[in-house]
Amino acid sequence: MMITTKGRNALKVMLDLAQHDDGNPVSLTDIAERVRESQKYLESTVSQLSQKGLITSTRGKSGGYRLAKPVGEYTVAEIITAAEGSLAPVSCVSGEITCENACNCLSLPLWKELDEVIMNFLTSKTLADLLK
Repeated sequence: MMITTKGRNALKVMLDLAQHDDGNPVSLTDIAERVRESQKYLESTVSQLSQKGLITSTRGKSGGYRLAKPVGEYTVAEIITAAEGSLAPVSCVSGEITCENACNCLSLPLWKELDEVIMNFLTSKTLADLLK
């Protein structure tokens, strides 16, 4: 499992919004400047985060993005999976495929355990933890 730029940028955006949460929407221009990514590239990131209900958007001159809930309620797992999808180490654990050999697969328990360790770790970390 390798977290791509999409997942890392989703986390960067969420951390930036958390750091600059003063009750007002934060412009994508400001976020892009602070996280050193192109605004064009971050448009798809904020779109995904918005579709998943992690952030809200406000249109207009003083529009922008805000966190949809308190900082401590966001887990790193939910942020990264919003951008990446499954973080399973192999496709047969993610449910992407149905493996006809699953009942005989000696390595499947290893992959399931690894998936559980990854998700437990990422679920145990919140945005608030990262801001400390």
